[in-house]
Amino acid sequence: MALRNHSTITEFILLGLSADPKVQILLFVLFMGIYFLTIMGNLILLLVIRADSHLHTPMYFFLSHLSFLDLCFSSVTVPKLLENLLSKEKIISKEGCLTQAFFVFDIGGTEVFLLSVMAYDRYAAICHPLLYSQVMSSQLCVRLVWASWGLGFLDAVFNIPLAMNLNFCENHIISHYTCELPSLFPLSCSDISTNVTVLTGSTLLHGFGTFFLILFSYTRIVSTILSISSTTGRSKAFSTCSSHLTAVSFFYVSAFLHYLMPTSGSPLELIFSIQYGVVTPLANPLIYSLKNKEVKTALRRTLGKCLQW
Repeated sequence: MALRNHSTITEFILLGLSADPKVQILLFVLFMGIYFLTIMGNLILLLVIRADSHLHTPMYFFLSHLSFLDLCFSSVTVPKLLENLLSKEKIISKEGCLTQAFFVFDIGGTEVFLLSVMAYDRYAAICHPLLYSQVMSSQLCVRLVWASWGLGFLDAVFNIPLAMNLNFCENHIISHYTCELPSLFPLSCSDISTNVTVLTGSTLLHGFGTFFLILFSYTRIVSTILSISSTTGRSKAFSTCSSHLTAVSFFYVSAFLHYLMPTSGSPLELIFSIQYGVVTPLANPLIYSLKNKEVKTALRRTLGKCLQW
């Protein structure tokens, strides 16, 4: 009966990052530059891995999929952010909002699983080098990538259809620059207890499940590295993991904290979201190209071939 006294909301207003028009213009230029560099950086990394036969290994196979995920993830959130920075209305439909939330869940969840797969790949390479080619066969690599996509999709399927049944009344202002479930729940006039339970459960299962896989892999990796007698050998072994550890820290920690902390629209919440949604897709190709000698060498070879043409 109570719902009859309210008009059902069919669109939301995304408040974004600032209400000051001058600041919005500066932010538009900043995020446009970040988005352009993200697209270019990940495309270049994808092309270099595909073009250079020296990089046709499991590690770079997974890295190419990570770059593709970063392209997709950034394209789900940043274009709408750029549009709203230039728009006075900053409106997004309920269907558009839930669609964006679905792809954030799907792609973000896939990326978390893929990062744990990449940790296992490093474990196999460092702890079992003689068996590495047998353990990380091409068939297994393809199956692990498909499993990552499937589990990410499953996570979104559990959460988003439940949100589609929610009613939104009166309050339709989202204190965020993008649509994510933690920001939508406080606006609903329906009972959200089931939604919150499913979201918390899937986040904990998803987050801690992949965290323990990464923790197990790196516990064994560190133990193996410390047992190496030569300093050069330890340094070489650690260098193959440093890029991945940096990528995990950038994405995993900020995303996990954002989905578990109370929704308030606070600057800290926005910073976490920007870090994993905007900065990390740009940072990953830089991390893997600047800290990885094989990628830098392959990039020089590819550029050399292009110049000869």
